[in-house]
Amino acid sequence: MRLRTKFNLVLVIACLIGMTTASYFAYVAARNNAIQEIENEIAIIRGNALAVRYYTSTGVAPLLAADNDILFLPHRVPSFSAQTVFAQFQLSFPEYYYKEAALNPTNPDDLAEPWEAELINALRDNPNLASVTTERVVDGIGAVHVVAFPLKIGSESCLECHSDPAIAPAAMLDLYGADNGFGWELGEIIGAQVIFAPLTVADERAQQLIIVLVATVLGAFSIVIIVINLLLSRIVIKPVTTMSKMAEQVSLGDFSAPDYIKPGKDEISSLSVSFNRMRRSLDSAMKLLDE
Repeated sequence: MRLRTKFNLVLVIACLIGMTTASYFAYVAARNNAIQEIENEIAIIRGNALAVRYYTSTGVAPLLAADNDILFLPHRVPSFSAQTVFAQFQLSFPEYYYKEAALNPTNPDDLAEPWEAELINALRDNPNLASVTTERVVDGIGAVHVVAFPLKIGSESCLECHSDPAIAPAAMLDLYGADNGFGWELGEIIGAQVIFAPLTVADERAQQLIIVLVATVLGAFSIVIIVINLLLSRIVIKPVTTMSKMAEQVSLGDFSAPDYIKPGKDEISSLSVSFNRMRRSLDSAMKLLDE
């Protein structure tokens, strides 16, 4: 195997090992960064939902409260408004999911799934937690990154509809019945804003970054290989090849080749000087033997 081939083989192997190691750590970092971006976007979704809930409870509900005994419109319910607005938002961002899940909701559609109930109970067990973050597999979606925020009864006005069926609006009882959504207490965490996005979103963002990184490194490595091979040919291979041919001539008794001196002060230059000295000494010794 030629010197150039050996050198390039070692260089390629070292580059592949380095690139593989760097790509792994870069992928982990990029994926973590992508998950952080997802959490930032989840925070934006939650902020929008909180704004809708606040507007509904302070701006819409008072306008519709007078008709509660005749007609109960779910549009006055903050949870209904927030989830309805998100349904429109989801048309543009279908990868995100938002639900206001409750352990004992008035509307059966808001009943927490078993895994959502686990998150709600974790928030109830630790009231000081601002949120709970986890990863899990959801049927039909796959692995997801989930953040759950507590839904706490913070106003007496909420208890008008959810404390006791006896004081709840008659129209609401006609719509939802008197079996669910009651017994809530002030300050109690009754549910959670559950927001998640598939982990494929983070994986795709990380993969895109890795592809760009690998392509950039490969391009840089190709340039380095070309430059190193040019320098290797000029500084090492060409001088060594010349001295090798001269050594072959001398071994056959031909001392007619002129001295070869490589310019510079590196090891190859020192070798060329030593080789010329050896060739001249051998030439002199052969001439003495001939006499």
